[in-house]
This record gives sequence, C-alpha cells and structure tokens, in this order.
Amino acid sequence: MRMWLSWLGVLSCCFAQIAFAGSIGNVRIWPAPDHTRLVFDLSEPVEHKVFSLAGPDRIVIDLLHTALNTELGDIKLAGSPIQKIRSARRNQDDLRVVLDLSGKVNPKSFVLQPNEKYGHRLVLDLYNKAGKKPAATKKADAQALKRDILVMVDPGHGGEDPGALGPRGVREKDVVLAISRELQHLLKNEQGFGARLTRTGDYFVRLRQRTKIARDHNADLFVSIHADAFKSPAANGVSVFALSKRGATSETARWLAAKENSSDLIGGVGSVSLDDKDDVLAGVLLDLSMTASMKASLNVGTQVLNSMGRVSKLHKRRVEQAGFVVLKSPDIPSILVETGFISNPVEANRLNTKKYQRKIARSIYRGLQKYFTEEPPPGTLMAWKKQQKLTEQGMTHVIRRGDTLSEIAKENKISTRRLKSFNGLKNDVVKIGQVIKIPTS
Repeated sequence: MRMWLSWLGVLSCCFAQIAFAGSIGNVRIWPAPDHTRLVFDLSEPVEHKVFSLAGPDRIVIDLLHTALNTELGDIKLAGSPIQKIRSARRNQDDLRVVLDLSGKVNPKSFVLQPNEKYGHRLVLDLYNKAGKKPAATKKADAQALKRDILVMVDPGHGGEDPGALGPRGVREKDVVLAISRELQHLLKNEQGFGARLTRTGDYFVRLRQRTKIARDHNADLFVSIHADAFKSPAANGVSVFALSKRGATSETARWLAAKENSSDLIGGVGSVSLDDKDDVLAGVLLDLSMTASMKASLNVGTQVLNSMGRVSKLHKRRVEQAGFVVLKSPDIPSILVETGFISNPVEANRLNTKKYQRKIARSIYRGLQKYFTEEPPPGTLMAWKKQQKLTEQGMTHVIRRGDTLSEIAKENKISTRRLKSFNGLKNDVVKIGQVIKIPTS
C-alpha cells in the first residue's frame, strides 16, 4: 500500500510537470495605426492555436500545458481594437485567452526565440480589416505645379524593439521619436515642405515596411533617425550614413549596420542581412546601379552633416556609407542620421533633454533646407522659386568686339535704359570680356 502511494506521488508530480510545462510571465501591447501587436513572454516554447469567432467578434488563443502568472486586467488597451482580455483553464492543463474586440481583424501569430533583450515569446498581430489608404500622396498632386517636397522621417526602432539602451533607462526608441516629431514640425511649418513619420507612436515597424511607407507616399527623401550605441562608451559625435553597395567604410559603420539590420530579428519578421537576397531589388540595383539616388543621398547627407557639425561634435567629418537595409530604396534618396551615442554617458544625458532634441532636429532641418534650395525636385514650389530667382537675375552676355548696349538691348527687345539700370551702369561704355546680365521679363 505504501509503495502504491509512493508511486502515486511520483506520477502526480510528473503529471503536474506535464500539465504546466510553460507559463506566461508578462503580456505587452503595442497599438499601431494599421495593426496591434500583443506579446506574451513565455518561460519556454509552447504549442498554440489561434482562431476567430463572430457575434460578437473575438479572438481565441489556446496554449497547451501553460499557466498564467500575470494579471491580464492591468494591460492598457486604449488605441487598440481589444476591449477586454479574459482567460480560463481548459482541459485542466491548458490555457485559453479570449480577446473581446470592437470589430473584425485579421490575426497572425508566431513564436520568437530568445535574444539579448527577451526570452521566448508568442506574438499575435491583429491587422485592421479596413486598411486606410494615405489621405494625400505626391501622386495625387503630381499633376499640379508647386507641390510640396515630401520628407519621410523615420524614427528608428519602437515597440518591442527599444533600440540602444543608455544610462538611467534612456532608450533610443524614445529619443529618436522625439527628435523626429520635432523635425516633422519644423518641415511642415516651412513653406514648400511636407513631412510624414513612418511611426507616430511606440510600436514596431519592419525595416522593409518603412521604405514601403515612403514609396507609397512618393517621398522625395527618406531620413532615418537613430541614436545608437557602440562597444566602447568613449565613442561620441554625430554621423550621417548613405548606402554603400560595396559595404561599410569603417569599423564603426560595419558594426552599426549589422546592429541596425538585426532590428527585424528582434521585432520578429524573419532574417535580414546586409547581403540582400531580394531578386527584384537586386535587379534594379544591378540595372540602374542606383547612381542618381546614391549621389543625391551623399549630397543631402553632406549638407545635413555640415549643419549638424555646427551644434555638435562630428564622429566622422564626411558622410559614411554602409549596408543599412532601411536605406536600400533604389528610387528615393535615403540617409541615416546618428544623432549621438547613447552608450556615451554625456551624450545620453544630452539626448534625453527636450532642448537638445530640438537643437539636433533644427540642425537636420537646416541641412535639408539648404540642399533642397539648391537641388529642388521638378514640379515643386522650391523648384518654381529657384526658377523665379534665375529669371529675376536674368541671362548673361559676354561683351565681344563691336558690341554696344543699344544693339544688345534691341536684340533682347528691351530698352537701353532698363539694361543699364539692371546692371548698375552709369554710362554706355562697356569693355570686351565684360559680363552683363539681361533681364528676361
């Protein structure tokens, strides 16, 4: 009898271990404009299945041999389609989680392996069924002249991916969102410019999706904002990067590119590497060589770097080039701005203040403004302004032997008096080789 009770105790212990093989220790939610991400932190991998129910709309998540070790009622659901989260035991050793919804969604679930920031996770993405299209894009107003130059500002990281972590809890995702919002504000308040953000809150956006958003809105420029860390806390200063087809141009650039490209692994969308395997994009890169886009990226990057150098120390005195995935857009000039190193205590403290965030945003803005004043895209208000300025300045004429002001004025159908006034001449005397301006209107 005692032996039977002993074996019964052993079996009960084994069944208890089997019954609760895993547990949920925490649940996080990340609402975004087009979807909501729900993340379950797991003690170990668990089997699960997800299905939808109607009347009312619900999502059901069944987790096998799993216990719940957190309070679902503490989760803030504002901004998401989830009205309430309920849970109950199922078949004694399984867990059922039910999401009460405000409307229909398309659910997608997957599990993630541990990384340097998190352990095992179950991720549930709830996509809005009625996707919103951009209210206004450059395509819509491409027919009209004097359109705004659209800059797509990309705050790095977000949501499940905090980016680099600095002293006293400074997080890259928070710093760069604040800087990006300030940059957007400056651009939108400048005549001839418009600006959008790839993410407007604390949620994750895939690297490829960021460039897709820029393309969907037909952006003239893509600016990705970061505040990264390096293996040495002594690293400091601001940097600007453009894409390099041949790879990084410095050890720092290589290290940062590899780190940024791992963001999709942290967020959970599969493998991303510097050696891009996308056949369509690779074909475009090979056929067009991205010559115009890369040249423009380097030019605008130089203006931004020069402007930032007036308010902060430069990490490198020229635009660096590296294989950042987020810069691999063949049709949109793209730059990545490192606003400083969070791994450096001094810069981390500075980057965490509103005053310095505004200062950095304004320096980026001034660099963009200078570049687009000199190189405005066709059909924009800035291009029209440049043409008007050239018109006001007039054409030029180099005086040759036998030329007189009266003959030049007659040829251009203007009066001699106006020609003299336009050039500030007090008499009719001109010299061979002298350059005079001719008003065009």
